[in-house]
Amino acid sequence: MTGLDRPVWASLSAAHRALSEGDDLARRYAPDVNLFASARDDSRAAGERLTALIGSGRQAYVLQAPPIELPPGLVAVKRALGVQMVDGGGVLPEEPDDDITRLSEADGEDMLALATLTEPGPFLARTHAMGQFLGIRISGRLAAMAGERMRFPGYTEVSGVCTHPDFRDRGLARRLSAAVMSSIRERRDIPFLHAWKTNAAAIRLYENLGFEHRCDVNVAVVANAGTP
Repeated sequence: MTGLDRPVWASLSAAHRALSEGDDLARRYAPDVNLFASARDDSRAAGERLTALIGSGRQAYVLQAPPIELPPGLVAVKRALGVQMVDGGGVLPEEPDDDITRLSEADGEDMLALATLTEPGPFLARTHAMGQFLGIRISGRLAAMAGERMRFPGYTEVSGVCTHPDFRDRGLARRLSAAVMSSIRERRDIPFLHAWKTNAAAIRLYENLGFEHRCDVNVAVVANAGTP
């Protein structure tokens, strides 16, 4: 097992510990940061702690390479397959970056609005606190963004890649993804990412940037079956 096999747990127990709730058996992101949660392993104790941590009537996302074995008390509302891709270390394309800006707390509302519209993955009011986000504004509007999500020693995930429908087919997502990759490399981390297995367009984009398929990953939206 490596951190890449359970990236949510690796992130929650390391770089994002301060953004999470839980203990050494199970953790979840704070409710305004993200919806991901993870048990440390498949032990009964860790499963029971995860169930309690999610809470009665609440839901969370679980993402990992091993099969998702749910403990009593948790049910899968939805299951799907994704792919995990890791940067192969090739030369990144030279892209113009004069209009790329680092997004901050002041951009939070615009980031949330763009993510809500385009649905790049779970994105809440403080998801931007998980790492650096870059964006491109056109006529004052946030046209596209990309940033960082899971992070643990040696690896940082590229995530939140999205473009407003009014500004698609201009290569903005490619440019921003490359810029985020470059920033991660400068810290001597290896970029990685996740995409839905059915999202051929996204996978093709990431392959063109040098990402290589590492493994399929299991994703589930799980709910505590208790009554709120």
